[in-house]
Amino acid sequence: MPKPRRKLPQVNFRPIRFAALALFALAFGIGFGLLANRIFRGEDKAAPIPTPTSAKSEGDKSSQAPLRPPPARTTLSVVQDRPASGPAPAWQRFAVAAPEADGRPWIAVVLDDVGVDKKRGQRAVELPGPLTIALMTYADDLPALAAKAKAHGHELMLHVPMEPQDKGENPGPQALLVSQDAAEIQKRLRWGLDRFEGFVGINNHMGSKFTAVEPAMRIVLAEVKARGLLFLDSRTSGQTIGARLAGTMGIPHASRDLFLDVDDRPEAVRAQLDQTEKLARKQGHAIVIGHPHDATMAALEAWIPKLAARGFALVPVSAIVKRQLAG
Repeated sequence: MPKPRRKLPQVNFRPIRFAALALFALAFGIGFGLLANRIFRGEDKAAPIPTPTSAKSEGDKSSQAPLRPPPARTTLSVVQDRPASGPAPAWQRFAVAAPEADGRPWIAVVLDDVGVDKKRGQRAVELPGPLTIALMTYADDLPALAAKAKAHGHELMLHVPMEPQDKGENPGPQALLVSQDAAEIQKRLRWGLDRFEGFVGINNHMGSKFTAVEPAMRIVLAEVKARGLLFLDSRTSGQTIGARLAGTMGIPHASRDLFLDVDDRPEAVRAQLDQTEKLARKQGHAIVIGHPHDATMAALEAWIPKLAARGFALVPVSAIVKRQLAG
């Protein structure tokens, strides 16, 4: 006879199911809270990068402000596109503006030795311009004369006396001589360079001997380069190395094409101005050097006002140097 089965006790699962559901709800709540906290704190690295506004929407400032690119891209853009910092060199800071490059030949007229004769120096700076006025290092009242020349629209240079071949010629006080050591050349040059401010460069007064000696010229041009100036070779000798050496040293430079008044009779000066125009038409520009002689200034007073009608532009020397550098 089989034994009767033992009856198992009834288990109530409702409290267990309730507890499990409660634990699941608690875990879900904690997880959701952590995720929400991470999102609102900006830690979601997968968030899409906003794109800039389109060109069509740039005028509607009220509806959509322009969006900035991500910080990393902004930094790279600044590094790549930002120009070199620092002030422009002196030859550019003190340059007089040139006219637009409209195809006209350019002519730069440099007046040397200005300031030695005060009366003629005053007349020179009152000429119509822009001219390039080369003030002699040892002239008196240079700051005042320089300011007046600037006020009349002229560009300024420093006219530096250098040793000539002819021992009978006197280049003047503080002249640079090939017999001087480097320290003396530098001392005399700096004396002249510090006499006034606002000039774009230097050119040589006389110097047929000095400009042919490379060690001497290298001392001068090193100082020119250090001060951010340009060099105009007056070409007082066929043996000059000034312009060539300046080019080798990376210095902005140019060379004189003609002298206006080696013969300072009025008709001779006018003939040289005619030659200046022919040369400018041929090569696109010309640099001529004259002096504050009465005949030269009278010829310029009559010639300059008619220059534009004859198809030329009167420019400062720095404009031609800049054009040459641009190629």
